[in-house]
Amino acid sequence: MKLLKKIGNFFWSRSFLINFGALLVVYVGVFISLKSCLNSTTNHGEKIEVPNLIGKNSNNVKQLLAGTGLSFEVLDSIYAPSKTVGTILEQDPKSTLVSDLYVKSGRTIKLRVSKRVMLVEMPALIDKSQRFAEGILRNRKFRYDIEFKPSREADGAVIDQIYKGKTIEKGSMIPIGSRITLLVGRNEIGVPVELPNFYGLTIAQAKERVESMLNMEFFVGSCIGCETSADSSIARVYTQSPEYEPGSFVASGGSITIVATKDFVVEDLLEQPEESYEIP
Repeated sequence: MKLLKKIGNFFWSRSFLINFGALLVVYVGVFISLKSCLNSTTNHGEKIEVPNLIGKNSNNVKQLLAGTGLSFEVLDSIYAPSKTVGTILEQDPKSTLVSDLYVKSGRTIKLRVSKRVMLVEMPALIDKSQRFAEGILRNRKFRYDIEFKPSREADGAVIDQIYKGKTIEKGSMIPIGSRITLLVGRNEIGVPVELPNFYGLTIAQAKERVESMLNMEFFVGSCIGCETSADSSIARVYTQSPEYEPGSFVASGGSITIVATKDFVVEDLLEQPEESYEIP
């Protein structure tokens, strides 16, 4: 009984009641402050309707969300050639009309928009057969052109793959439907090729013209009066083999040999038919 009386006296003592009252005041103050803070940071009770952005253009989203307290972010683009570029195809969260859900201010709406260009990886086609390369390009929805180049080593095989006038490396990402030019080697020997007239041309000009022909080789038989490279650069052709005749042809895969002279008389060109010479 004495113990219970001492305990009762302790709880009803002035010091205990003061400390208990102070602790209670602190607890209530912390509770009220915490609740107020949470309400302000979590926007407790706030309900904002999410608008339906599907079908709208992403360029107009900022205006559509003005005053709502919401923001947006475009996550990525989806290939949709039938849609206008930037058309919104997906949104997260979905509109309140669809999901019956509301959000608080500051929420970011994630968007996926349309694009009309789909990038496709360029395959490696060099050294592949023409038929195989064409099949690969068709499977990847590329358009293509075929051009041929004389070649004894790569007959029927792709020598180069070209996009917009330049060689395109394998693995390059380009728009689907792009036009690729395949340069294919062709070993054509014996095909009749029109024989040009080299009379009056410089050695460099004659060589360039032969190299543009089909599988033809170029030789300089001699350069009369040429002792230095400068002499050779100004020397001009005065005879060739096979000999030129108007309308003559030569079999591809052969060779053309010219003889040049440093002391070529320019006036001699005037004795030639107009279509058979050119003066650079």
